[in-house]
Amino acid sequence: MSEAVVPTVTEAADAVASTGPFESVDQVIETLREQGYIADTRLATTVFLLTRLDKPLLLEGPAGVGKTELAKMLAVATGRRLLRLQCYEGQDETKALYEWDYGKQLMYTQILREKIGQLVEDAPDLASAVDRIGSQESVFFSERFLAPRPLLEAIRSEQPVVLLIDEVDRADEALEAVLLETLGEFQISVPEIGTFVAEQRPYVLLTSNNTRDLAAALKRRCLHLFLDYPSASRELEIVRSKKTGLSDQLAEELVNVVRGLRELELRKSPSISETIDWARTLAVLGVDELNSQILSDTVSVVVKYDKDVKKALDALPRLVDPNAVVTEHGHGHGHGHGHGHDGDHDHDEPAARTPSAPAARVDDDHDDGDVDGRAKRAAKDQAGRHGGIYGGLPGGVAPPPSAIRKVSPGQGTRSFGGSRKRPV
Repeated sequence: MSEAVVPTVTEAADAVASTGPFESVDQVIETLREQGYIADTRLATTVFLLTRLDKPLLLEGPAGVGKTELAKMLAVATGRRLLRLQCYEGQDETKALYEWDYGKQLMYTQILREKIGQLVEDAPDLASAVDRIGSQESVFFSERFLAPRPLLEAIRSEQPVVLLIDEVDRADEALEAVLLETLGEFQISVPEIGTFVAEQRPYVLLTSNNTRDLAAALKRRCLHLFLDYPSASRELEIVRSKKTGLSDQLAEELVNVVRGLRELELRKSPSISETIDWARTLAVLGVDELNSQILSDTVSVVVKYDKDVKKALDALPRLVDPNAVVTEHGHGHGHGHGHGHDGDHDHDEPAARTPSAPAARVDDDHDDGDVDGRAKRAAKDQAGRHGGIYGGLPGGVAPPPSAIRKVSPGQGTRSFGGSRKRPV
C-alpha cells in the first residue's frame, strides 16, 4: 500500500510511450481473431489505445453485440486474470469497493477476550479503559479484516488484471461517483486505513446498454466507443468462426434473415450470440435448406417476446421467399401460446356463413388474441342469421314482410292469461 502520488510530466510521457501487449492495431485484430473474436479496425484501434494510454474504455451499444465478450477475450489474449463487477439497481459501494468482515472481527474479539481483559484490568476508571481499547482500534480495522470487492481487488492485485464493470447503466448514479476515483487515478481511498494505489494498472472496460445516460464526469475519464451490430460480412465471419455446423451457404442466408428481423420494430432485436445459437439449432436439426416453415418453428431461439414472435412470423415468409406460406403450428391465438384451439375462438359458428353475417373473429391488430366484439354484435343484428329458425328462410335469406305472421293484442293477452281469474 502506498499514498497517491501526482505523476510528473516526464512520468506521464513515459506512461504514454510504454509498450503494451500489442505492437500494432493489426496485431490486436489477429490476436483477438485467434481467440474467436472478430474485431474491425475501429474496435481494434480503440483496444490498442486502451493498452497504451492506460485509460478505461467505455463501450456503449445494444445488448448482444460483443461488449462483454471483448473483455473476456482481451483477458485471454493478454494472459491477465478477469475481474468482473456486475452492476444492478440498488447496488451500493460495499458490493463494488470493499466491506469489513464483521464476522471475522467478532471471532477475533471472542478469542482475544482474555487479552483485552488483561489490557484494562489495572485501569483506574472507565474512561481510561475505553482509551486503552480505543488505542488498539487499528488492529481490528486493518487489511486483515478488509474484504475486497472487484474494484479494490483490481487495484490491490500484484498481478495485472482486466477489470470488467458490466452494464454500468443499470446501477444507480451514486455508484458512478464511487467509480470516479478508480477510473481517474487508479486508486481507492479507505478512510480507516488510507489510500491504495495500483502498482499494476488494470485494463478497465465498462459496458452500457444505453438504458440511461451516464454522467459526463464518468465519460470524461474514459475512451469511448459505440459498438453497434456488425455488417453482414463481419457477422457471417463471426458465425463461421464459431464452427456451428451449419454450411457456409445456409449461414449466409441465416445472417440475412436475422438482419431482416432487426429491421422490424421489435422490443428486443436478435443479438449476435442468438444468431450463433440459431445456426447451431438448425445444424442440430440437420437442416439442409432454409425455408419459412423451419425458421418459424425455431424462431423463438432469437425472438424472446410474444409480440415480437408474431411480427417475426409475419415477416419470415417475405425474408426467405415471397411466395412461401407459413402453415399453422398449433399456436393458439396465432402466435405461439399453444392452447390447443383455434386462434379465432369461434367454436360454435354456423355451418353456413354468408357475407351478410360475418362471424366473430380475432382482431389481427391485437397481439393478445382478443375477440372483436364489434363484429360479433354486427353478426347478431343480421336478419335471418339463424337460417330457417325463428322466422328465417332456409339458406339464411330474410323473409319478406308479408310472410311474417302478425300477433294481435288479444292473442298476447290470452297467451299470458291476462283475463284469467284465479279460482276462489
